Amino acid sequence: MINDSNQLNSKLCLRCIHYFITYEPNFPYGCRALSFKSKRIPCNEVFEASGSNCLMFMKRPLTQ
Repeated sequence: MINDSNQLNSKLCLRCIHYFITYEPNFPYGCRALSFKSKRIPCNEVFEASGSNCLMFMKRPLTQ
């Protein structure tokens, strides 16, 4: 079962301008603001390390 906070953090990360896909099989997800790549969604890594949601979140602008 997925933890609700992890699911919420994942959704937060997907809407952030700093989030990107690296296309590296070992580290597929990245965060430009925090300058790291990870096997998991960056917001989940931040939450596990700090116990709080990512403070670098910036909402991605709407595309039309």
